[in-house]
Amino acid sequence: MTPKQQYYENLADSLIEKFGLRQIEAYYAADRKEALEKACRYLSPDCSVAWGGSMTLNEIGLIDAIQASDCIIYDRFKAQTPEEKREIFGKIAACDYYFMSSNAITLDGQLVNIDGTGNRVASLIHGPQNVIVIAGMNKVVPDVKSAIDRVRNMAAPPNAVRLNYHTPCRELGRCADCLCADCICDQIVITRRSFIPNRIKVILVGEELGY
Repeated sequence: MTPKQQYYENLADSLIEKFGLRQIEAYYAADRKEALEKACRYLSPDCSVAWGGSMTLNEIGLIDAIQASDCIIYDRFKAQTPEEKREIFGKIAACDYYFMSSNAITLDGQLVNIDGTGNRVASLIHGPQNVIVIAGMNKVVPDVKSAIDRVRNMAAPPNAVRLNYHTPCRELGRCADCLCADCICDQIVITRRSFIPNRIKVILVGEELGY
């Protein structure tokens, strides 16, 4: 085990304890392979699953695993019309498992997420019976202010490039506090605690994943 891997493991132990105080169930996976194994435990036959946009989920292979499973899959990207989108979002709101990452995690166990339309943070807050958050240890920051700064300046710009959104941060490489049409920072959500005990489950991964 390298010094960095040991550091991630020690830090994760501390975070798991902090999450517990906030009624959030948390686990540690040493790498993406172990993270995928832990996530796939929730993919039981006939359960309904959905997910929010996430590089992390793709990087660990979870989206492919979901598509190959026997689960009932609600894939919002397959909706072709506004009516179909409305219907599938209604189903996502009542699904058994919703998978996502977190834009940042504070040392005291708070989840910080920033969205454009807000569909991802909406599911985190309310609806799906279980929310499974998978995040690399590179997402851990000291506090909420650091978390918001991280998302705006380190996550939003590359995401704007990936999504082909025409935002100032895409051109500048940093947040310009814009109000443009393609803004992907409209909703800022800080999750201090899971109102329903253990509804939110976090898998911390000892690798750098996502933006």
